[in-house]
Amino acid sequence: MNRIVAKEEFSKNPSVKMMQIEAPRIAKKAKGGQFVVFRLNETGERVPLTVADTDPEKGLVTIIFQEVGKSTMALGKLEVGDCLADFIGPLGQPTHMGDYGTVLCVAGGIGIAPTHNIVKALKANGNKVITILGARTKSLLFWEEKMRDLSDELYVCTDDGSYGIHGLVTKVEQELLEKNRESGEIGLVIGIGPPIMMKFVCKTSEPFGIETFVSLPTIMVDATGMCGACRVTVGGETKFVCVDGPEFDGHKVDFDEMLKRQGIYLEQEKVAVERYQHGDTCSCCDECGGDK
Repeated sequence: MNRIVAKEEFSKNPSVKMMQIEAPRIAKKAKGGQFVVFRLNETGERVPLTVADTDPEKGLVTIIFQEVGKSTMALGKLEVGDCLADFIGPLGQPTHMGDYGTVLCVAGGIGIAPTHNIVKALKANGNKVITILGARTKSLLFWEEKMRDLSDELYVCTDDGSYGIHGLVTKVEQELLEKNRESGEIGLVIGIGPPIMMKFVCKTSEPFGIETFVSLPTIMVDATGMCGACRVTVGGETKFVCVDGPEFDGHKVDFDEMLKRQGIYLEQEKVAVERYQHGDTCSCCDECGGDK
């Protein structure tokens, strides 16, 4: 059993929470870009979350999640001292590390969490890092100062203009890549966030011919490459995000196919949330019949 040793609720957006989990072996081995899978209890579903940070000396793994479904809502109700039935990892392939010179990291929404661990690894590898953080509105931003401390340059965007630069992250990305035409300083772009954001981060970088990696948040079941639920098409080939990824060449990802697959279980997810919010005695939907 993996014990929760710290919990923080972001006051501006209480649906986003941070937890530190006791997991010494994962903390020692996890690298930027890898993920874990948690299960609340014996009947719970397996839910993947990208590692936000680690403390190998204390044996702690930091996760940040947004309460959007039944399992993350239930996770959010746990407190310090509670334990998870399962917490496995590190899973997936770590972020490609190398001497890129300057890396432009574009993070949107909850994607700020995994970007933190990647930026930390890139800096440790001797790279300069320019970071763009984006959110729909100011209240959805978090870890700005942590990211500022790690980054050589940091830009913040909000869709509604409530904070920082008014506009999408791709607006700043475009401007930075235009400035980069002459110097050729930026050797890599990394985009992590909502799938539609990552799609356009890649479309923005493609004309400049700069390699671009994205971390794909696909549906997963076993997370070991057996079920095939997380399959995506990359460069015309089928890949499994859990073992081949989660990071891929964004210019080769079939985002339209992935976005369609992401919506397959939306109705079931909605019903699960309704039942959970009504204590599993929901009478507001035909699927549960009001007696489960």
